[in-house]
Formats: sequence, C-alpha cells, structure tokens
Amino acid sequence: MLSKKLQEAINEQINMEMWSANLYLSMSLFFAKKGFSGFSSWMKVQSKEEMEHAYSMMDYVIKREGEAIIKSVGDVPNAWASPLDAIESVYKHERHVSELIDKVVDVAAAEKDKASQDFLWGFVREQVEEEASAKDIIDKMKLAGDNGIFYIDAHLGQRK
Repeated sequence: MLSKKLQEAINEQINMEMWSANLYLSMSLFFAKKGFSGFSSWMKVQSKEEMEHAYSMMDYVIKREGEAIIKSVGDVPNAWASPLDAIESVYKHERHVSELIDKVVDVAAAEKDKASQDFLWGFVREQVEEEASAKDIIDKMKLAGDNGIFYIDAHLGQRK
C-alpha cells in the first residue's frame, strides 16, 4: 500500500506527464504548420510516450491500493521562435521533468517504499535517454545549420 505522501507525489507526476504529452502534441502541430513533417512525427511519438508514462504510473498507484487522481492539465505553449527554439525547449523541459522524478524517488526513499523506488528508477533511466536524445538533436541542428535541418527532419520522421 502506498503512503498518502507518496501517492500525492506520484499523482503530481502523472499530471506532469500528461502536461508534457500536451506540450509535445502542441509542438507537433507547430512543426506541421512550418512544413517539418519529420519533427512533427517525432513530437507525436514523444507525446504518446509521455501519456504511456502517465498510464503506467496510474496503473501502479491502483495496484498498490492507492487512488490515481486526474487533475486539470493546464495550457501549454503553442508557438516557438524557431525549430531550434522548440527543441531547446524540449531539452529544458526534460531536464525539469528529471528533477521532478528525482523528487518522487526521494519521497519513496523517505517512506522506505522499495517497490516504488524500483518502479520509479525505470523512469529515472528513461529520463537520461530523453535528455540525451533532445541534446543530440540540438547538437545536430547547430552543426548542420539552416540547410541541414531538412536532413534532420527526414531522419526524425523515421521514428515510430
């Protein structure tokens, strides 16, 4: 059974995962409008992954006899100065989410809930990959310059 404190922390993270999904869906629309179908597709996949994180956390709370609570997600941005600005926003956001997940792990540790710590470590590891992926795209965009963005767009469109 989850402690009340840990249940609240996981529910807050569920809400953040849903907000992240909406952010990336908004970015997908931004990229589609600009004609970058590969970036748009990549962001849709990212949005789906964030919702899968939320679903996984909801299921976990229920399995541990807790109550998963869906709260208002809130508005997300819908425009960025450039494709690079959007991806830099992704990187910044993923770093923020990593900090939030670390805090949930800290709550699980303080509550001496080893099962939850183990469950949450999967998200910690995934965050490392998500941050690295966003940083890699930024690095490639900066190296490729304005003309190389079309190659990157085509490459990102291959993600399923």
